[in-house]
Amino acid sequence: MAGPLAGLVVFLVAVWVLHSALRRYHYRDIVHALHALPDARILLALLLTAANYLVLTGYDALGLRYIRKPLAYPRIAFASFIAYAFSHNLGFPLLTGAPLRFRLYSAWGLSAVEVTNVIAFNSLTFFLGLFTVGGLVFALSPLEIPHVLHVPFASVRPVGAIFLAIAALYLFWGRLERQPLRIRGWEFAFPTTRLSLLQMLVSATDWALAGGIFWAVLPPSAHVSYSGALTIYLLAQTAGLVTNIPGGLGVFEAVVLVLLEERAPPDAILGSLLAYRGIYYLLPLVTASVLLAGHEARQRTEDVRRVARVVGRWAPVVAPQLLAFTTFLAGAILLFSGATPAIHSRLRFLNDFLPLGVIEASHFLASLAGAGLLLLARGIQRRIDAAFGLTVALLLAGIALSLLKGADYEEAIALGVMLLALLPARRYFYRRASLTGEPFTIGWIVAIAIVLAGSIWLGFFSYKHVEYSSELFWRFALRGDAPRFLRASVGAVGLVMLVAASRLLRPAPPEPTLATPAELARAREIIARSPDTSANLALLGDKALLFSESGRAFIMYAVEGRTWVALGDPVGPEEEWPELIWRFRELVDRHGGWTVFYQVKTAGLPLFLDLGLTLLKLGEEARVPLADFSLEGGARKGMRRVHHRLAKEGCTFAIVPVEEVPALLPELRRISDAWLAAKRTREKGFSLGAFDERYIANFPVAVVRCGGRIVAFANLWLGADREELSVDIMRYAADAPEDVMEYLFIELMLWGKAQGYRWFSLGMAPLSGLENRTLAPLWNRLGALVFRYGENFYSFQGLRQYKEKFAPVWEPKYLASPGGLNLPRILTSVAALISGGLKGVVSR
Repeated sequence: MAGPLAGLVVFLVAVWVLHSALRRYHYRDIVHALHALPDARILLALLLTAANYLVLTGYDALGLRYIRKPLAYPRIAFASFIAYAFSHNLGFPLLTGAPLRFRLYSAWGLSAVEVTNVIAFNSLTFFLGLFTVGGLVFALSPLEIPHVLHVPFASVRPVGAIFLAIAALYLFWGRLERQPLRIRGWEFAFPTTRLSLLQMLVSATDWALAGGIFWAVLPPSAHVSYSGALTIYLLAQTAGLVTNIPGGLGVFEAVVLVLLEERAPPDAILGSLLAYRGIYYLLPLVTASVLLAGHEARQRTEDVRRVARVVGRWAPVVAPQLLAFTTFLAGAILLFSGATPAIHSRLRFLNDFLPLGVIEASHFLASLAGAGLLLLARGIQRRIDAAFGLTVALLLAGIALSLLKGADYEEAIALGVMLLALLPARRYFYRRASLTGEPFTIGWIVAIAIVLAGSIWLGFFSYKHVEYSSELFWRFALRGDAPRFLRASVGAVGLVMLVAASRLLRPAPPEPTLATPAELARAREIIARSPDTSANLALLGDKALLFSESGRAFIMYAVEGRTWVALGDPVGPEEEWPELIWRFRELVDRHGGWTVFYQVKTAGLPLFLDLGLTLLKLGEEARVPLADFSLEGGARKGMRRVHHRLAKEGCTFAIVPVEEVPALLPELRRISDAWLAAKRTREKGFSLGAFDERYIANFPVAVVRCGGRIVAFANLWLGADREELSVDIMRYAADAPEDVMEYLFIELMLWGKAQGYRWFSLGMAPLSGLENRTLAPLWNRLGALVFRYGENFYSFQGLRQYKEKFAPVWEPKYLASPGGLNLPRILTSVAALISGGLKGVVSR
C-alpha cells in the first residue's frame, strides 16, 4: 500500500509544481510554443530517436550473449524495439516489456528461465548506464539544485559520486568474485570484464542519445548546452524512476520546469516536453503496435501455429492485463479530451447540421463513458464477461460521441484501434461474476484518482482565464468549452463516487464457518460423482465449503490467520472450476487475506496463473495402474514373499461394507488409539484424515484379521466410475505381523483390479521430483536438498522408495499462492492447519 500512496503523493506534488509554473499561461500558449519549434530540431530529434532505439537492441544482444543463446540480429532488433516501445510508455516493465519478450523469444526457442535471465540482465545494464553517465555528468558538470526541491545537498556532485561508486563496485566485484550473487532466491552470475564494459558502453550511449533528443527539442531561446541539457535530463529521469510512475509522467516535467525556469518561459518548456513525449514515446509506440500486429498476422501460417501452441499458455495471462491497460487508457483519453477546448472550426462544421443540445449531451456522455471505462478496466483485468460486453459498448459509444461532440476523429480512431484489439479476445473473459462484487486494490484506486485529478487540473488550467461563477455551470453555447468541462467533470466524479458509495454500503462478507450437516449432505452427493478420491476429505467436517452457483461443485477450505487455504482442486465438473476459483479469490480479497490452493494437480494450473498466483511444486503423487498390477514376475518377488508369509500365518483380508462399519468402530478405535500412543503422535487434520466415528462411518473399511481379530485397517475412498481407489486412515495393532500394511496394500490392489478400478493412489511423496539445478527456483533447490539430506527428520527418500516397489506413475502436485516474502508465513499456516495449530507444527 505504501508504494502506490507514495506515487500518488509525488504525482500530486508534481501537478502542483506544474500548476504553479503555468498559472499565468493559457492552453493556446503551449500549443503555439510546440508549433514554434524549428523543423531542423524536430528532424534531429527524429534521427536521434531512431539511433537510440537502434542502440537499445544492444541490451538484448548482450543479454543473449550473456546466457550463450545467439539469435539472428533481425529477431533481436524486432523483440527489443517492441518491448522497449511498450515498457517506456506503460511503465512496469515486468508487466509490459517482459511478457512481450516471453511471447517472442519463446517462439524462437528460448526457455522461460533463459528469457527471465535476459530481462534481468537488461535491467542491470539499464541502471549501469545511468550510474556511469549520470556519475560522470553530475561529477564533472554539477548542477546547482533549486531550493524549491528541498533536497539535502546544494548540487548533484554527491549524487554523481554515489553513482560512480556503484558502477565501479560492480566492475571490481565482478572481477574479484567468481561465485554467483544470491539475493532472495535469485542468482546472478557476474559477466566477464569485457561483457561488463560493453554493458556500460551500450547503456551509456543509450542515455547520451536520449539526452540528445531532449536537448534537440528544447526551445532555442533557452540557450542550453548539450552537457547542461543532459544533466537536467538525467536528474529528471532519476526522479521519475524513483517514483515508479509510468514514464515518470508529470514528475519528469515538473523537475525540468523547475530547473529551466530561469532560462525559458514555462509554456515554451512544456511545448518542448510535449514534443519530446511525442517523438521519443508515442511515435515508437504506434510503430511498435503496427509491427506487432503484422507479426501476429504472419503467425497464422501452419509452421508458426506449432510454435504458438507452445507459447500459447502466455496469452491468457498477458492479454487481459494489456487490455485492462488499453481500456483504462481509453477512459483517460475521453476524460482529458472533455477537459480541453474543442477545435472551433470543427464545432462550427457540426453546428451546421447538429442541434446544440446534441453537442452538449455528447460531450457530457463522453466523459461519463470515460469514467465508466476507468472502472471497467478492473473487471477486464479480472476476466469478467459482463465487463467485456460493457467495455465494447462504451468504446463504441465513445467513438460516436467523440465525433458528435467535436468531430474528434483522431480520438475516435484511437478508440477504434483499442476496440479492434479487444474484440478477438472474447474467449479470455469467461467469468460470469457480478461487476459490483469485484474489489478494487489500493493501486487501482490511486490510478483512477490520478486520472480524475489530472483531467480536472487540465481543465482548470485550460480555462484559467475564464471567470468562474454560479451561472457558468448552466451556460450553454457553441463556444462554451468551460461550462461543458465543468458539467462533464461533475458527472465523471459523481459516477465514480456513486460506485464507491455503493461498495462502501455493501454488507460485510460473512465470516467463514465450518460446513453444516446440510452442506456436508450436499457435498456428499457431489463427491459421489467425482473420480478424485481426495474429495472425501470434505467429509471430515473441519473445513468450510464454498459451492458454485449451480450447486454442482464446491471448494473446501480453512483459514489460519490471513491465509485462506483451499484443499486441492475444486470438486465437481471442470466447467464449473473457473468461476468457482474466482469466487473464492474474491471472498478472500474481501477479507484481506491471501489466496492459497494446496495440493493442486496440473489440470487447473492455468486457472491459478490467471489469478496471479505463484506455483511451487510440493512433491509427486504415486498412482498405480491396476490393469498392470499382479504378483507375477521377478520385480514382485518381495511382495509375493510378504503375501504368502502372512497368508500362512492365518491372516485374511476383507472389505467391510459401509452399513456394517458402525458395529466395528469400538474395536477400530482401540487399534487407532494404541497406534497413536505407540507413534507418540496425535491426530492431524485438513489434508489428512483423523479417526472420528462420524467420518469413518461414511466409508467401507478394509481390514486384516489374524486369529479371528482385526490387527490392521484402512478406510476406503472409492472414486466415481471406478476411476480411482485409495485409502485414508491406516492403523495397525502393536502385535500385528510384520509387513501387515504392505499385505493390506497388495490385497487392496488385487481387489481393486478385480472390481475394475483403473488406479490406486498411494498418496504424495513430499518434496519428491524437485530438481537441484543452478537455474532452478530456490524452493526447488531447497526442497531437493531436504529430500536428499533430511532423513533424520522425515523419511522423504524412504517413503518414495517404499512406493516405488508398486511401480506407480508419478504425478506432480503444487501449491498455488502469493509469492515473495509472504511464502514462509503461508507455509507455516498450512502446516498449522494440518497439525491442528502451531503447537502441533513443532511437536508430534
